[in-house]
This record gives sequence, C-alpha cells and structure tokens, in this order.
Amino acid sequence: MEQRPERSDGPASEKDPARGKDAVPGLRVSDQERDAALDVLAAALAEGRLDPHEHAERAEAALAARTAGELAALTADLPVPPPGRAEAAREQRAKGYAEWRHWLGGLVVLSAIWGVNCLHEGELAFYWPVTPLGIWAAALVARAIRPDRRKGDGAG
Repeated sequence: MEQRPERSDGPASEKDPARGKDAVPGLRVSDQERDAALDVLAAALAEGRLDPHEHAERAEAALAARTAGELAALTADLPVPPPGRAEAAREQRAKGYAEWRHWLGGLVVLSAIWGVNCLHEGELAFYWPVTPLGIWAAALVARAIRPDRRKGDGAG
C-alpha cells in the first residue's frame, strides 16, 4: 500500500510561485497547477530570463511533473509574473466592497449611539449621523468614480 505524504505547513513545505501558496513537495499537482507553472515559464521566456532551449526543457519537465516539489524546482529561480488585469480588477472590487462594509458598520454604530441618546432624552432628535455618514459615502463614491491609479499598471 502506498504511503501518503504528510500534510504539514512545517519545514517540509516550500513556496511555489506557480501555485501561489505553500506547496507540500510530495503532493501531486493538477493540470491547472502545471498550466500555472507553464505561464511562469512563458513569462520568463518573454522577458529573456530563459533561452528557448532551456524553456523547452523546463516546459517538457513541467508537463511531466507529478508532484509539487518537481514543479517548484522548475520555477524556483524565476520571479512570479505580476497579476493580470482581470485579477487586479477583482482585487480592486474586493477592496471597494470592504470599504462599503466598513461604512455599513459605521452606520450601525452611529445609529445605535443616536438611538440610545434619543431613548435617554425621551424624544426623537435630529439624526446627526447623516452628516459623517454622508461625507464618508461621498468619499467612497468619489473613489469609485475616479480610482487611485498610482499603483498597478503605471497609469496616472
């Protein structure tokens, strides 16, 4: 009976740029992980980091790789290419949604403070949280309309 490798994040694991996470060297890889390694190799060829002969050898080895350790060895000396436009846009949307979640948290907290104050006074007072929440929302809308482009693809 074949023994399965231990799944630990201890010293046996190594960083694999093709997988983007900790890889257990003895763990078998999928076709998707092989394709990611081939993408790293193709980017290195396009940048001139590999010559065509070495790229062909590594690509052939990547297609034949069975474990994460074999795949990691092929890309260990190469930088990970920057994320594509789709991935960068997805990350930007996720950050925008997180900012709106913080705004909603602020809405809940400020409304609770206003509500407790109204209960304490015994009458409904002016809803003062509208001012800070409105300014905060305006800043979020302005950022959504004109995002900060200093980071990323160099525009701006």
